[in-house]
Amino acid sequence: MPSIHIDYSRCVGDGICAEICPLKLYRMEDNKPQLLKGAGAFCIACGHCVAACPKGAIALEGMTPDDCTPVEPGLRISADAAEHFLMRRRSTRAYKPAPVARHVLEEVLDLSRWAPSASNRQPVKWIMFEKPEEVRKVAELVIHWMKDMMAQDMEAAKKQRLPGLVSLFMAGQDMICRGAPHLLLAHAPAGVPFMAQDCTAAITYVELAALAHDLGTCWAGYVTWAANNSAELRTLLELPEEDQVYGAILLGYPKYRYSRIPERFAPSVRWR
Repeated sequence: MPSIHIDYSRCVGDGICAEICPLKLYRMEDNKPQLLKGAGAFCIACGHCVAACPKGAIALEGMTPDDCTPVEPGLRISADAAEHFLMRRRSTRAYKPAPVARHVLEEVLDLSRWAPSASNRQPVKWIMFEKPEEVRKVAELVIHWMKDMMAQDMEAAKKQRLPGLVSLFMAGQDMICRGAPHLLLAHAPAGVPFMAQDCTAAITYVELAALAHDLGTCWAGYVTWAANNSAELRTLLELPEEDQVYGAILLGYPKYRYSRIPERFAPSVRWR
């Protein structure tokens, strides 16, 4: 874990670092922050102390104040703009065939680094299918797995509407990957607490970043389901044996634009 350095020539003793450290690795003595013994071994390198210190008095190994991007007040969005941005997100199920440029996909994916993760572990790993023909191959393997499910237990398969999905696919209607040119999967170790939440948060960041780049996205639930149960698909994905796919989304330019924001149910809340 990183070493922590306090530049006392800059420190003004405001105690911000001691308050915001998630693990409380600082204590205030004589109006100056002091590190607990062995603090570096417990530091999760979240960088909150580096980011919050107004004087730039704290640095971590590999993360100095100069390494961090300054917060730009002029780039803050209004509450109204944020509200409209979030409300206009739609699940895109019709895509233009044109692929998205690699650098755009990279920019969108890069923003996932700032998604929250438990204890700042940042465990999410990605598989990006860049070629439409490879996305099609994934859809075909999902359908093949569904056929196996139908052969094993047709009644259970019917409850999941698998026969209809297979029939539509065979007739040329892809309900699995929707003809999207790109497919992104998030995977992380199976059976480890908070991996699902970490992956979901990271995918959501990608989804919103994609919207800012005028891209459409849609969660690919059947791909996720099959990826964790189909040996063929896991082989194609080259997944580590210890990993699980926690989510997948389709990506591409939307074929259609929406002119209105549809209504949704009000939140179901019990105030306590």
